[in-house]
Amino acid sequence: MTDQVSGTSILITGGTGSFGSAMARRMLHRGCAEVRVLSRDEAKQDGMRRRFNDDRLRFYLGDVRDPAAVASACRGVEYVFHAAALKQVPSCEFFPVEAVRTNVLGSANVVEAARANGVRTVVCLSTDKAVYPANAMGMSKALMERVAQAYSRGQSTGDTVVCTVRYGNVLCSRGSVVPLFIEQVRNGVPLTVTDPRMTRFLMSMEDAIGLVERAFTFGETGDLFVRKAPASTVDILARAVARLFGVVPVVTTIGARHGEKFHETLVAREELARAEDHGEMFRIPLDAPDLDYHLYFDEGDEGAEPVEPYTSDNAEQLDADAVVKIFHQTPEIRALLEMGGIGG
Repeated sequence: MTDQVSGTSILITGGTGSFGSAMARRMLHRGCAEVRVLSRDEAKQDGMRRRFNDDRLRFYLGDVRDPAAVASACRGVEYVFHAAALKQVPSCEFFPVEAVRTNVLGSANVVEAARANGVRTVVCLSTDKAVYPANAMGMSKALMERVAQAYSRGQSTGDTVVCTVRYGNVLCSRGSVVPLFIEQVRNGVPLTVTDPRMTRFLMSMEDAIGLVERAFTFGETGDLFVRKAPASTVDILARAVARLFGVVPVVTTIGARHGEKFHETLVAREELARAEDHGEMFRIPLDAPDLDYHLYFDEGDEGAEPVEPYTSDNAEQLDADAVVKIFHQTPEIRALLEMGGIGG
């Protein structure tokens, strides 16, 4: 991928977030001539500007909801990583129309601006919550995936390639539960879990970036790439955080929250039936490659065999020792430990 991005201009929407910051650093390291960040938070942009201190990093203040702002940021860009989204489940539950405006219509703006400006490739970031969604955030991200697929069905040869990646919980990313547990341990208060039997996928930021790079390098339009990941119960996750910082865990169960699933799903059974297994990930090619309606009404697959979805319940299950080992390999958590553990 180094030769592919060297000397090019790249846009990251939502680039001041956890993924965007990590991806910007990776792209600069690999020789990009310019990395643009489109976001609506000038304070975060200023902080990122100071941290990076790199003239190749350019900031565009704007919102993906605004087609003109997206079009301006896409002008002269070869590649786009679309990470801008409303990600908090409660926020999207309380304001579902806002989730649609950002996650669905904003994504459509990104795809259209990329096409109009001759962008080579767009990679859209999705989440396990988009599979069999139980909340507005997941529903809006599922529709984002459909936006990418609908564009790809009508695409002509030589047009912008639009593909999607889907992954689970990224450790220490904004909105994940691990930073909450770390804060609770550092403050000496009980760790709050919804239901100790709930399971969640675990993935490092490095894994997430690797998945995006795979899609970016090898993806064809309409492709969906899904990273395989181990999982653990929420109880094991909380106790692993406590063990990491050398404290005896005190865990309080608060009960499942509205819109929260007991187990997450990374690949639906319908997708697995046509997925390609690439070892560390699945590639799911575009279904129904044209706008022929009879494929939906008049034809089916008589030989289709039922398969189980790929969930955080049937994925590889980690014990506390294995989770602690992953924590030690996570730069953000190592940084906290180097700062002096819970006493910092």
